[in-house]
Formats: sequence, C-alpha cells, structure tokens
Amino acid sequence: MNIIILSRGPNLYSTKSLCAAAKRKGHQVKVVDHTGCNLFMEKGKLEISYKGEYLREVDAIIPRIGSSVTFQGAAVIQHFELMKVFTVARSYALLQARDKLRCLQKLASYGIDVPRSVFIGQGQDIEELINEVGGFPVIIKITESTHGAGVLLADTYSSASGIIEALHRLKEKVMLQEFVEEAAGTDLRVLVVAGQVVAAMKREAMEGEFRSNLHRGAQAKIEEITAREKELAVKACRIMGLDVAGVDLLRSSRGPLVLEVNASPGLEGIETTTGVDVAGKIIDFIERKKQ
Repeated sequence: MNIIILSRGPNLYSTKSLCAAAKRKGHQVKVVDHTGCNLFMEKGKLEISYKGEYLREVDAIIPRIGSSVTFQGAAVIQHFELMKVFTVARSYALLQARDKLRCLQKLASYGIDVPRSVFIGQGQDIEELINEVGGFPVIIKITESTHGAGVLLADTYSSASGIIEALHRLKEKVMLQEFVEEAAGTDLRVLVVAGQVVAAMKREAMEGEFRSNLHRGAQAKIEEITAREKELAVKACRIMGLDVAGVDLLRSSRGPLVLEVNASPGLEGIETTTGVDVAGKIIDFIERKKQ
C-alpha cells in the first residue's frame, strides 16, 4: 500500500515509529507536511499537491495534526476523504475531539461519566458557577489546548475571577471543571485502536504539579486497568467517531471519569512505557480496512 503520514515533524518519535512499522510490513510510506499542501477544486475533481507533486494513488493517510494547525489539518484530511482515501482519523472527529467543550458535550449527552464542568458565558456569577462544580479548588481550562497548556488551578475567588477575566479579554473560550482530589495528580492514558484497548499507562504528576502530562515532567508506568475502564474508553472513542485515540481517564470516588479524548495521541510515552508496538497495531488496522 501507499501510505501518507500527515506530519509537520518527520523526526518526531510518533512519525518515525509509524514510518518504521509501515516499512516493516512492506508498505510505501511518505511523510507530508499538511501545512504545505495545496488543495485544488473544480467541478467533479479534487486534487492535492505537495512540493510540486500531485498526491495520487494513495491508499491511506495517518493524520498527526498539531493543535496549532487543526483547521488546516482537518481541511487536508477532508480533501483526502472526498477523494475516497481511507483515513485513520476523520476530519469531523478531529475537530470535535480537539475542542474540549464539544467533546464533553457529546460524551455527557451519551451518558459517559465526565468531570462536572461548565462553559462560562460572559458576565456570569463566577462564585455560583464554581459552587456548581464542587467549589474550590477548581480547574480553569481554555477549550482548545494540549499538553496541559491553558489548564490552571485556582483555590480562591479572587484568583479564579482574575484568571477568567484575563482569558475572556484574550477572547478565549473558558470552562470550569471540578478538581478530583482523590485522583492525587494521576490519570490513565488508554490507547484504543479499532475498538480494542491495546495499551494503558498511569501518569503521575511531579511534586507540586497537578497536571499529569508527560510534557510537564510527569512519570509514567504500566497500569492494569479494570474492565469498566476499558469499556468506558472504547465507548468514548465510538461516540467521538475515532478508530484510533488516546483516552484520558481519572479515577474518582464515583468511578472512572473521561477527562478527554485525543484524536492524535503521541506514541512515545505509551510505547516506551508499555513496550507495546502501538504503531504496528495502527498499520494492522489499516491493512484490515483495505482488504
């Protein structure tokens, strides 16, 4: 097969791991920077060019889309979709998952357990809203962020109102979310491929930090997850329309909660921690779909 990986970083771990897995299985693979693609449209005909070459006879694409170029990446994915090229992540699913508000809206509406959250309108009584999600301390989030950026913890009314006011002035969309104290700065990253949990790890925040992102110094280890946690992760992916995703879970006193669903999960942490060839499982999935 001819496989294209949409990635701005050919030397990034995830991109290199996917390339190596595809080549091991005898496929042709090319890394394409989606921000450099030209999208041509005319009646009954769509084309994509990259560095002066038309991208034709492509069997599948694997999107690796960063948060700063979500719109452009989704446009390229949709172009391939309309050209009848199989994609590991559909454009609408990427856009939906990348926006934390839209993601939680959909998950909650389908009965998925999520942290108590509220999207803040302009000119609201902040103290009342904080009480609605469980009081202090409270998590403040912008709706489009990654690697823990734009996620803040406030433990007083003055700090919370100051943060929210500043974010609104910057035209950011802001959410409040309950602080799950019993999670103790840990979460679970669960990798799902084609409706199956293929790997899981526990991430623990460094001392003095509440965010358990590996990019912020968190430590990771292999973790056995429960049948309920597996079921929740798989169901969340199905609801979000994602065949490949990283699902972040919090263990709370009322059971596991889905924190977010990542449509373009990094592979370095999960592969090096668990020893699972997640990239190979993604290529296996593509092979099954293209049979």
